[in-house]
Amino acid sequence: MLTFRGYLRERTTSHPAWLKLTSTALVLKIRRLAFQIEKETDPAKQNALIAHQNKLISYINGLGIAVGVKDKALL
Repeated sequence: MLTFRGYLRERTTSHPAWLKLTSTALVLKIRRLAFQIEKETDPAKQNALIAHQNKLISYINGLGIAVGVKDKALL
């Protein structure tokens, strides 16, 4: 299995650069939110952070579907 850094360095794929940059930015935001969720003591604020994190994860899933079906129009 390819590591995340290996994925970013890979030049043989047909994935556009914007896709790699977007997925990297989303992953970094998701990780930042995970740390914030762990630190937060207020359950209401935790739920709001989790909701935001789930929204970002859904974007990542959408990108994965677009890449998986190899539909250039969808990308």
